Amino acid sequence: MKGDYASTGLIFKEPLLWEKGRKGRRAFSMPERDVPEAEALPEGLAGEGPDFPDLSELEVVRHYTRLSQWNFGVDSGMYPLGSCTMKYNPKIHEKLAALPGFAMAHPLLPESLSQGALGLMYELQQMLKAITGLDAVSLQPAAGAQGELCGMMLFEACFRARGEKRHKIIIPDTAHGTNPASAALCGMKPVALRSGADSILHPEDVAALMDEHTAGIMITNPNTLGLFESNMAAIAAIVHEKGGLVYCDGANMNAVMGYVDMKRMGVDVVHFNLHKTFSTPHGGGGPGAGPVCVRAELEPFLPLPRIVKNERGYGLKEDCPLSIGRLHAFYGNFGVLLKAWAYIRSLGADLKKVSELAVLNANYIRSGLKDTYDVAYDGICMHECVFSDKTLKILGVTTLDVAKRLIDLGFHPPTVYFPLVVSGALMVEPTETETREELDRFMEAMRRIREEAEENPEILKSAPLRTKVRRLDETAAARNPCLCGR
Repeated sequence: MKGDYASTGLIFKEPLLWEKGRKGRRAFSMPERDVPEAEALPEGLAGEGPDFPDLSELEVVRHYTRLSQWNFGVDSGMYPLGSCTMKYNPKIHEKLAALPGFAMAHPLLPESLSQGALGLMYELQQMLKAITGLDAVSLQPAAGAQGELCGMMLFEACFRARGEKRHKIIIPDTAHGTNPASAALCGMKPVALRSGADSILHPEDVAALMDEHTAGIMITNPNTLGLFESNMAAIAAIVHEKGGLVYCDGANMNAVMGYVDMKRMGVDVVHFNLHKTFSTPHGGGGPGAGPVCVRAELEPFLPLPRIVKNERGYGLKEDCPLSIGRLHAFYGNFGVLLKAWAYIRSLGADLKKVSELAVLNANYIRSGLKDTYDVAYDGICMHECVFSDKTLKILGVTTLDVAKRLIDLGFHPPTVYFPLVVSGALMVEPTETETREELDRFMEAMRRIREEAEENPEILKSAPLRTKVRRLDETAAARNPCLCGR
């Protein structure tokens, strides 16, 4: 049926899984038992058992296929979630990660039977060192936030080894939102730093806050406005002069890899989001990977075990007395590491092209929509551009209304209301994998929404109209979730 069936008043009810099925149906056949029958459970331990429906295989397949069709993913359409880098994940990487020798390898295998996996991870460490210009790497952190936490633990361990106790950390207003929590978990008090009128940081503002009690600074570069912190080297020099350290949140590395040498810029610690920049699926809680790269001074403190190359091949080094210890069971999310390795090996020097196209696409959208929406900062951006609700509010339309209407038009909404320094922010990150034609479709949808905001704003306030679930009271849904399957 063509058209907007939700607006016609017709409702096509899909039965829940528990409403399907009839007694006696089966979706599988159990093999004949080849072990002796066990003794019955004591009466006090036996219960009624779960109330599973009796279903045919076809009913089960259709149910889960239907569920997949109700979801939106990057394989379904454009997913311009700012600061998240939701790019296409090449399927060849999934195929490589599923190779039995890797996928079925038990983490307790001895080093002699794990040379392929250990060698791959060692190579990935070398690649990440080359990309950042830094001296040592740990692949162990399981996500970006844990990479941040690892960075702060390294700061704390370094100062402890120096015999210093520093309890403050400078965090700009354009940093990623998890930075203050990562610092606080290590006993540091976040000190807020306002960016300048041009939305980047200025050395004199950092100098005013940096003292002998401050561990250093956590900078997101490019920052959450999608702007490059061009004063980074000067800021790092100020921090280092006072004995502090510089942490760079590398979640936005997709804009600068191949172009920026973190070590020359003054960075002491940087984390990657392999599940963002290096194209492995993410969302829904993981898995992810947040490797940390450091200067030589901080290498002794890296997590255990360390992957090293020795006379026997590749191994795990545990004898590191200054290490902050383990951050993850075994070594890390190996499948994610493998996909990142494959991504880098596939592209080689063309990693620079990734950054070029990511920046080009974001500026194409910024330029194409700046006469329709209010640009938060109308200058050359990096991998993402940010719009505000300055004139939308005058029309009685909210950022959320725009986001919900985009769903009707076939696009996942961008990040909304972040960064907090922009009123009603819409943060758009198209990534390098979207074509010009798809970017044009997105901008046409955004222009149509603006026209609707001026001519018929009720459409936006009622959106989405074409989804299975209509607009929720999101505050109430978070506090009183419905977990009954309906």
